Amino acid sequence: MKKSTELLLARDQPQKTVYPILFSISFAHMLNDMLQSVIPSVYPMLKDNYQLNFTQIGVITLVFQLTASLLQPLVGMYTDKNPRPFSLAVGMVFSLIGLMVLSRAPNFAIILFSVGLVGVGSSIFHPESSRVAYMASGGQRGLAQSIFQIGGNAGSAIGPLLAALLIIPYGQTNILWFGIAAVLAIFALLKVGRWYRDYLQARNRNKDSADSIDLSGMKVSKSRISFAIVILLILIFSKYFYMACMSSYFTFFLIEKFGVTIQQSQVYLFVFLAAVAAGTFMGGPLGDRFGRKYVIWISILGAAPFALLLPHVSLFWVVVLSIIIGIILSSAFSAILVYAQELMPGKVGMISGLFFGFAFGMGGIGSAVLGNLADSTSIEYVFWLCGFLPLLGIVTGFLPNIRQAH
Repeated sequence: MKKSTELLLARDQPQKTVYPILFSISFAHMLNDMLQSVIPSVYPMLKDNYQLNFTQIGVITLVFQLTASLLQPLVGMYTDKNPRPFSLAVGMVFSLIGLMVLSRAPNFAIILFSVGLVGVGSSIFHPESSRVAYMASGGQRGLAQSIFQIGGNAGSAIGPLLAALLIIPYGQTNILWFGIAAVLAIFALLKVGRWYRDYLQARNRNKDSADSIDLSGMKVSKSRISFAIVILLILIFSKYFYMACMSSYFTFFLIEKFGVTIQQSQVYLFVFLAAVAAGTFMGGPLGDRFGRKYVIWISILGAAPFALLLPHVSLFWVVVLSIIIGIILSSAFSAILVYAQELMPGKVGMISGLFFGFAFGMGGIGSAVLGNLADSTSIEYVFWLCGFLPLLGIVTGFLPNIRQAH
């Protein structure tokens, strides 16, 4: 079989970034997360159609996020030892089936089943696709993860807008139209899977273990690495609890506080998620250049004053602050993930699965907890309370300063 240009780059010039594969996996990530974003985008419609309360809305997100989060580290651990290049396309098939079921769900239980299928698809997709980005990075790991992540965040931003145009005005069955995106993603992932398979055959399997890290002259002990991982997970908790507040309840906050329509609220949610997509691209390259710890510090703690102010201002300033928060807060994940991968370079799949899974899990738990809190208090109180979460960014100071050795 004739070797592709990408394969030759991977084999003969391992330090070159393989942009065609990075853009392909980013495109697939965009479609994957666009499909996932349909779920929270139709919450107001599902709430009306099935007479759901906020607690049940939170449970929907909890089921989706837990099916994604609990499986991801296991998938990553397995594929570290047994890579499965075409599992990416298989994961997308699960998501396609889940959306088809959701479009015709007759009751709350079937809604939970359908979002669970989408969650399973996500749990298969993310660890392996993150590994592909790592392999295709050519050493520019922050940049590669940012390209990969911006696809996902762009999809998350586009999803609510398309839902507002195609689903909200015409009904739940129009969710089926998003199946076209799933089919496109399957074809893209089959291409990526072929490159992944050929890459594994061509590359030196000891490359990851040959990578090294430098902790400013200090020996890297297992306990220090474990402590750093715990700190990173605390930061993920802070970021994704707040993101759960915004992604699941921002529309309800705007409707309740300012009286906007469902479609208007979806547009404002799109603006926030577009800011998240823009900010995502900044974190990785800045981390490559200036150090990941500093990017993590600024991106979490720097969002705090704006998050604290958001519940107390007019609609115009809510939108402005949501853009600022989205840009600042979203720059963290690529830096956090690559920082963790460099701590444990031989376990890229497990680390990717752990951090994607924990992020989704915190998002799901956060949505359920905050939904219950909104039922017992108010949406405005939830946004006031969540404004304090970015203050946890102060724990970044406990992270060691890591530099990749070359």
